[in-house]
Amino acid sequence: MNDIQIRPATSADFDAMWNIFSAHVDAGETYPFEPETTREAVQAYWFGQGVTSRVAALGERVLGMYRVVPNQLGRGRHVANASYMVSPSAQGAGVGRMLGEHSLLEARGQGYLAMQFNYVVSTNTAAVMLWKKLGFSIVGTLPKAFRHKRLGYVDAYVMYQLLQDPDHWPTADE
Repeated sequence: MNDIQIRPATSADFDAMWNIFSAHVDAGETYPFEPETTREAVQAYWFGQGVTSRVAALGERVLGMYRVVPNQLGRGRHVANASYMVSPSAQGAGVGRMLGEHSLLEARGQGYLAMQFNYVVSTNTAAVMLWKKLGFSIVGTLPKAFRHKRLGYVDAYVMYQLLQDPDHWPTADE
């Protein structure tokens, strides 16, 4: 674990990122993307304008990735949104936790005041438990919002965390 580096994602990482993405989408258990999602769409998702993408790498081997973007435009831009994927071969090794912790630091460093996950699949218990350990709360349940490949329709959660004490937030017009 000590040799794993989290660094900016580059175009040279994209093939590995595509493979991780494809494994998750093909499993049909954690992400709403369809298997027909194109490489171009995935590249735009991870490398588009305004996207901060990072990878966890052991040498040249990409173990996982995250992206941070504003959750909303304009007056909602102070809340970050993030997405994470860990290679199936690296799951259970703490890579997700490393990515989660790093993304919270990244979001704070970019000036975000909170972070919101819009769509955490309820049956993804490892992710739900990790996000709770990292300070997120379930603030909403979307009943039967995700079509799980094996289990059928399952709930999805909206999870939220304040990144700074609201008493120290800038005024709304700053």
